[in-house]
Amino acid sequence: MTPLIHYSYTRPGKDTAVYDHRLVIDEPDLKVLLMEDYRGDPLVIEDGVAVEPGAALLWFVFPGVWHDIGRFHLADDTFTGWYTNLCTPVEIHRNAWASTDLFLDHWLTPDGFQSWLDEDELAAAVRANLVDEATRSQIAAERSRIQAHLDVGTWPPPVAAELDLQTARGLLEA
Repeated sequence: MTPLIHYSYTRPGKDTAVYDHRLVIDEPDLKVLLMEDYRGDPLVIEDGVAVEPGAALLWFVFPGVWHDIGRFHLADDTFTGWYTNLCTPVEIHRNAWASTDLFLDHWLTPDGFQSWLDEDELAAAVRANLVDEATRSQIAAERSRIQAHLDVGTWPPPVAAELDLQTARGLLEA
C-alpha cells in the first residue's frame, strides 16, 4: 500500500491544517498526492464550486519551489480546475510534510477563466506584520513567474495538465 502522507499547512495568524493524502508519485523534483475524500467546506470561486466535501483532489508538489498545484474536482469526479497555492517549499520528514501557506492563490478553469485569489488576505497579513520582507519578495517573484507562464499559455506545468484523477488512481492500484 502506498504511504499515507500527513501534510500540514500553516497559515500565519491562523491554525495549522493537516490533510491526509496517498503518495502517487515520489520523484526528487515531483511529488503527487491524492486525497480521495475532501472533508472541508465547499470552496466557491467566482460563483462556481471548485471543490466540495467528498471530492478527490490531486496535489502536485515540487520540492524547493514556492507553490504547489491542486487539481480540483467535485464529489462526482467532475474536474473543475487548477488551484495554485503560493507557499513555502515543502519540508519532508518521512510521512510528515509541512509548508507555510502564503495567502496568495491562483485559479484556472478548464475553459481558461483565471483569477488571482486572496490578494486582500495577503495585504492584511502584510499590514499585520505576519509576512516579512524577504517572504514578500519571494511571493512577488513567484507570482510574476507564474503569470508569465499564464500569459503564454504554458500554465499549469504539463504534469498537472496531463495527469488526471483516473490515471492517478490507476498508479495507486499498480
